[in-house]
Amino acid sequence: MSYSAELVLRFLVTAFFAVVFLQSAVDKVLDRDGNLAYFTDHFKNSPFPAEMIPLMLTAITALEGLAGILCALGIVSGSWTRGGFGLAGAGVATSGAALLCLLIGQRLAKDYAGAAVIATYFAVALIGLTAF
Repeated sequence: MSYSAELVLRFLVTAFFAVVFLQSAVDKVLDRDGNLAYFTDHFKNSPFPAEMIPLMLTAITALEGLAGILCALGIVSGSWTRGGFGLAGAGVATSGAALLCLLIGQRLAKDYAGAAVIATYFAVALIGLTAF
């Protein structure tokens, strides 16, 4: 198999988001109470009511988990080596959706520095998607 820059880009971006989102989702599952306390404090001055935060945590955990699993399956199945979208492309696209959700939360919490960090991850997703 010949490795073009596009193929390497697909692999690296897919692997990057597999690591980022699998770790993040697993952390949110294993330390739900700690994450819930962090999010409750983080969003205390946002428009989100406190009762909504556990649901938001569950939703972002599920979305991050889905993104990480799709990316990991894309790597294992080799879908990143073939033309077309496949599992790897779906994982990177889902990663972008998760990042948009995180960005909305950061902006509404007025954590602009955190939002800027997420924007760089989002740029990686957009660059990666151009290779699929």
